[in-house]
Amino acid sequence: KPGGLMRTNIPAFRLPETVIDEEIGYITGMGAEIRYNSRIDSLEKLLSKGGFDAVFVGSGAPKGKELDLPGRQQGAANIHIGIDWLESVAFKHLDKIGNRVLIIGVGNTAMDCCRSSLRLGATDVKVMARKPRQFFKASEWELEDAESENVEIVVNHAPKSFVVENGRLAGMLFDQMEYELDARGRIVAERVIGEAFFPADDVILAIGQENAFPWIEDDLGLEFDKWHVPVVDKVTFQSTLPKVFFGGDSAFGPKNIIWAVEHGHQAAISIHNF
Repeated sequence: KPGGLMRTNIPAFRLPETVIDEEIGYITGMGAEIRYNSRIDSLEKLLSKGGFDAVFVGSGAPKGKELDLPGRQQGAANIHIGIDWLESVAFKHLDKIGNRVLIIGVGNTAMDCCRSSLRLGATDVKVMARKPRQFFKASEWELEDAESENVEIVVNHAPKSFVVENGRLAGMLFDQMEYELDARGRIVAERVIGEAFFPADDVILAIGQENAFPWIEDDLGLEFDKWHVPVVDKVTFQSTLPKVFFGGDSAFGPKNIIWAVEHGHQAAISIHNF
């Protein structure tokens, strides 16, 4: 179905499929053609044989970040990458999770993971945050929605290691943090004041996402910065390869759907002018 990332990486309780279907219907009703089963594995091939005057890339930031700490490999069966885990839930590849779940991270994906965990049967879900609440990436209303469902948000705890006992994940060890703020509320110093163990049957990592472009060849004249993010004009959304435009997470890193749709609007104007 069209709207793939919205369907598979955002839970239906937050973005219902009926809403996506309606929005996509507006687009197809205007005459846009959706080509199914059309995997893109080479930008060079698409540009040379596709017959397109311009290409817009809105492939998102599909690679979830890892947390390479002691015990990660030994406890791997019960440690999940948030964005991939949400996709597995959406496709019904899994329909359960342990009773005690720790979510590492405090962004939008973390909020989706904690609330989805409850819907799969978890009874004790904690969102673990390294910093105080005012530094969270998630919107305040999302935090309130999670807390209204009895998700506990634990601040000032930095992941230290995964604890594995008898070959199975038992929980995580955290450094307890203390921060010094200046008059403008910025962190000017931090220190570890202790450590704490939190038991868990499963841990979901939602500490950020990265761009991944294995299908874009290096010799096309399309420049990337040191973080492997495409160099894109912030007004026109045009890349250094003139007929290729980027928007949303694929252009500037993870934010939200509304922000990405606006990029599509602006890029469409640029493509028209181009």
